[in-house]
Amino acid sequence: MAHEPQNDWNPLNEESLRDQRQAYDEMRERCPVAHSKLMGWSLFRHEDIAAVLADPQTYSNVSQFMAIPNGLDPPVHQQYREALDNNFESEQMSKLEPQARKIAADIFESVLVADEVEMVAAFANPFTMKTLCALLGWPENQWQYFDRWVQDSLKASFNSDSAAGKKLANDFSEQVKNNLKKRRTSPSERGDATDSLMNTVVNKVQLDDDQIVSVLRNWVAGQGTVAASLSILFMHIAQNKALQNQLRSNPALIPAAIEEILRVDGPLVFNPRTTTKDVKIQGRLIPKGEHIALMWISGNRDPRAFDQANVLNVERNNVDTLVWGQGAHVCQGAPLARLEMRVAIEEMLLKTKLVELGKKAPRRAVHPSNGLSELYLRFS
Repeated sequence: MAHEPQNDWNPLNEESLRDQRQAYDEMRERCPVAHSKLMGWSLFRHEDIAAVLADPQTYSNVSQFMAIPNGLDPPVHQQYREALDNNFESEQMSKLEPQARKIAADIFESVLVADEVEMVAAFANPFTMKTLCALLGWPENQWQYFDRWVQDSLKASFNSDSAAGKKLANDFSEQVKNNLKKRRTSPSERGDATDSLMNTVVNKVQLDDDQIVSVLRNWVAGQGTVAASLSILFMHIAQNKALQNQLRSNPALIPAAIEEILRVDGPLVFNPRTTTKDVKIQGRLIPKGEHIALMWISGNRDPRAFDQANVLNVERNNVDTLVWGQGAHVCQGAPLARLEMRVAIEEMLLKTKLVELGKKAPRRAVHPSNGLSELYLRFS
């Protein structure tokens, strides 16, 4: 009978949930490879996370359920990824940008009339999901379904509620398939991502509806991460007047500021892997078939990888950032995410003279998220 490893920490204790960044910083120094009942083996150091990302043969990303392409390993993963890459190429992003900018501008026009605005519900969530609807060529009002689905999925994950998770998966599948059915009843080449997905071929076989559902589940979850990122970005810009003035005077720095803020204060807590053989990391033996959690927040704040790691410096060379992952599974939707975040910040700064935190303090989301659940801002 296999020996059950001793638990080194509890990701859901009060201290960890109160401030995930501080808790993970401490774990990185105290116990860089830590076991817990909830997450298996958590890796907190940049070098260990990067080593796992560089070795997909030893650390598998295959999902228990269909997850295209992120839940596949090379070489199959690469085949699907290459077939889907065209949805995020520069030509598609250039086509989408005016639509995304109008969505952002329209939302800001409606919210700036208030004294204080709760930006997660008023901007971050609708903007990201409406932009996804624009990419897909779907009715804009479907953003509310996607937003609710992301929030309910996070809740089911936090509560380990498999029944709720299964129902959410079935509901999502029905929602997507209804949209595909409508598109087929009025076939016309629109040049949007839905057309692209319905015509995607891998190994001479066209994607079926279940595979498209899997792809879009990944995309919608990704938009939830973009919304969380926006809440973090807006908070830092509002509370750091020097940074805000710097971006107002030199908007060309906005992309670099996005990368640096999210390195210091990332939206993603972790991603899982599974060992395909016995491995040793930082002197600890991890058997084959064990779950590993790559702790993005901690890795991106590791002083061994970044000088003055907890200091925000928009001129930093972030070539080693883990914000988008690394290796074979580097975030495929990064061009879309970067576009949305840049456009949102540009429009906010364009339409205001000053952005400040509201009277109510920002409230952090909790594991498995790390954005904000509430962010009140004042504009002038």
